Amino acid sequence: MRAQLTSLDQVCGPAQLPRYVPEDHGVGIVHFGAGAFHRAHQAVFTDEALARDGGDWRIVGVNLRSKDVAAQLNTQNGLYTLIERGAAETTARVIASIDHVIAADTDATLAMLCDPGVRVVTLTVTEAGYGIERESRLPDMKNQVVVADLAQPEKAVGVLGLLVASINRRRKLGLEPLAILSCDNLPANGAYLRDGVIGFARKAYGVELADWIAANIAFPSSMVDRITPASTVDTCQEAARLTGCEDNAAIETEPFVQWVIEDNFPSGRPKWEAGGADFVTDVAPYERMKLMMLNGSHSMLAYSGFLVGKTCVRDVMQDKHLSVLVGRHLRAAAALLEPLPNFDYVEYASALIDRFANPSIAHKTFQIADDGTQKLPQRIFQPAVEALDAGKDIRPFAFATAMWMRFCTQRLDDDECYELRDPRAEELSHAVSGNLADASLLSDAIHALPDLIPPQLSLNDCWRKCITDILAMTITDGCIAAIKHEANLVCGAQDTAYDEPMPKIAPKSAV
Repeated sequence: MRAQLTSLDQVCGPAQLPRYVPEDHGVGIVHFGAGAFHRAHQAVFTDEALARDGGDWRIVGVNLRSKDVAAQLNTQNGLYTLIERGAAETTARVIASIDHVIAADTDATLAMLCDPGVRVVTLTVTEAGYGIERESRLPDMKNQVVVADLAQPEKAVGVLGLLVASINRRRKLGLEPLAILSCDNLPANGAYLRDGVIGFARKAYGVELADWIAANIAFPSSMVDRITPASTVDTCQEAARLTGCEDNAAIETEPFVQWVIEDNFPSGRPKWEAGGADFVTDVAPYERMKLMMLNGSHSMLAYSGFLVGKTCVRDVMQDKHLSVLVGRHLRAAAALLEPLPNFDYVEYASALIDRFANPSIAHKTFQIADDGTQKLPQRIFQPAVEALDAGKDIRPFAFATAMWMRFCTQRLDDDECYELRDPRAEELSHAVSGNLADASLLSDAIHALPDLIPPQLSLNDCWRKCITDILAMTITDGCIAAIKHEANLVCGAQDTAYDEPMPKIAPKSAV
């Protein structure tokens, strides 16, 4: 029986070990949302920074609700195996940048945030976890946690409340100002978080603290990218084979990784360049590229793929019809982007297709389909508005929206049901109820939901007709027929046209 991974000395397999002694480095980062993505991304960059440049930059993770990750990592002294599954080979390394994880303990979280050694806070909590209203970028007064924290700010339990309470205490203690770095897929995520924090401070503590935060606390924006599927039993078994140890915290990911960061850290930062991070003055073009191309096509293929029985993204890319539609979506999104210096969108699209098709990554379409009302506004609806304004083809975005609407019915073509995992699931279910057989009524009901689909689209006859036509075909002829019809529109040929492989262009390099 193998011993559990608790020390680097136990590792006896081919997995790469950290090139530093973890205990020699103190904590400098607090991270909210210590899930699989953080452990495959920011923690890995920090691991490289510690190896190449040293410093007290280890991480304390914070999960405000779930205790599972803390239970896994804390029993292993923060160590875990990162498995990289490429198309040709699988490799592994042990990551030691996480010191420990705090679970559902706001007192301990606040104390850690006020530790003098902490200079950077990073977050991967998804849009719903911030408690910020999307349009105003102010605290969401419909969010019960936000409302409760505003009433008792010194007993805060949510992200905004804890951040502001810690800033207030650190200011009184004379500690160095923090850099608070959002790593979630949100447009202008730094400005978004800054406005939410300052808005909370103004309501809870007054104008003086809000103005001090505006003048002293940095909120750099960032763009992150790494496909990270949920861990499985196979993940742990592979970790055991590669390390010789039992590892209940093992995760797997693809070899590709990208991090573009606005360089604004008043009290210092790790040398994340060691792991390949790019520091720029303006993240927005890279963020926009990723949201529209990678995330947008991901959502489209997740809904359409799940509806026709494709369990993983790689299965979608093996389908001759769906793969055509992925290519169309990437081209439509790229057509809306301004040129980037030394960057080729055709090559980026080709690299994305290769990543999606990676046979070693089992990224579930049902997992990607979560939280559509949070993801689609920036991934699909806003690009559709821009395409409409520019006189470009809106059908790729209408197709993605129609397949999401069909997904919201919670019924496959064979009437098998599934759960709708979305913060607005109850609203969606109510809108869909009674309209399952009528595409026009179904579209009307979802378009009528408040603060979701922009009026520029809802009131546009061309957009609405595209949605209704595609939805109607999924209802009357089935989702497979609708997807085949859509792919035929792209290729202008019958099914035999799909026997030819999609052209590929080898990417030069990632950003």
